[in-house]
Amino acid sequence: MKLVKPNWVTHDGYPIFSIDIHPNGKRFATGGQGGDSGRVVIWNMEPVVNETVELDSNVPKMLCQLDNHLACVNCVRWSNSGLLASGGVDKLIMIWRLSGSGGSSIFGGKASVETWRCIATLRSHEADVLDLAWAPHSPWLASASVDNSVIVWDASKFPAVVAVLKGHTGFVKGITWDPVGKYLASQSDDKTLRVWHTTDWTEAALISEPFDECGGTTHVLRLSWSPDGQYLVSAHAMNGGGPTAQIIERDGWTQDKDFVGHRKAVTCVRFNGNILQKKQPGSSKPQQYCCVAIGSRDRSLSVWLTSLKRPLVMLVGRHVVFVLPHVLGMEQLYLLNLLNRN
Repeated sequence: MKLVKPNWVTHDGYPIFSIDIHPNGKRFATGGQGGDSGRVVIWNMEPVVNETVELDSNVPKMLCQLDNHLACVNCVRWSNSGLLASGGVDKLIMIWRLSGSGGSSIFGGKASVETWRCIATLRSHEADVLDLAWAPHSPWLASASVDNSVIVWDASKFPAVVAVLKGHTGFVKGITWDPVGKYLASQSDDKTLRVWHTTDWTEAALISEPFDECGGTTHVLRLSWSPDGQYLVSAHAMNGGGPTAQIIERDGWTQDKDFVGHRKAVTCVRFNGNILQKKQPGSSKPQQYCCVAIGSRDRSLSVWLTSLKRPLVMLVGRHVVFVLPHVLGMEQLYLLNLLNRN
């Protein structure tokens, strides 16, 4: 495993709150603050994974800078088709599409290598947008907001709304789609996690016990579903007075396992999207396992394999860090962001 800290990934000293890799692995996006506006930056991945390319001054690192948001950007997420969604404090969600190479720049800003255009602006939220998630197999985009709601948008005909999910009594700070396509899960400051049916958008489960002991709030509560759909892992849970990431099993929504070790509240959980395999000694059948990264307010990040009882690696700091497990291949690249505001 190799750790890379590209110091050139920056918003000119302003905070970065979100980061996501393009599905083809050639770009990544960051979202956060940028001077007097919110900022989205699209970066070239090649200088991250190839040191020779990083040192080549002819290879651009920043591909495009987008300062269209009126206030800080809280979340950026790529769709499987390569669209980029950004949501922020200005209550807006912007949908971006690549429209060509070469481009302009906002007056006083940096020139862009690529041109990305906003093809839709979604305006139905009444307060800050904190999280976004594209459905893996349906033309839907879900958004979570400080207005206590989740909105499901029809990505085939923006800005059409499929459903508005109300039930939380506090800020909704995290959402994640079931990879099987049956559920959408949301987590809120009201100390509940709710699972919604995607057929009729009714509530399938209400989970509160792991969060009863939680004190205080966190900026985000980014939960994640395992790629096989069997496990949902939440942020900001407690067990015996200690912070955990709660593991919720799909079968019966049982909650008897968790990830432990962080000293402060867990804020972000993210599974790698692939089911991994390794050969077992003396067995012809490979063992399947998943990989998940967990970030905390203690300024640390742990990476776990479901086949191990202890974390694979612990990272402590407050910078953008890339974990490059070369043995897994390019499609297994993990991009880990330690929020610098923590």
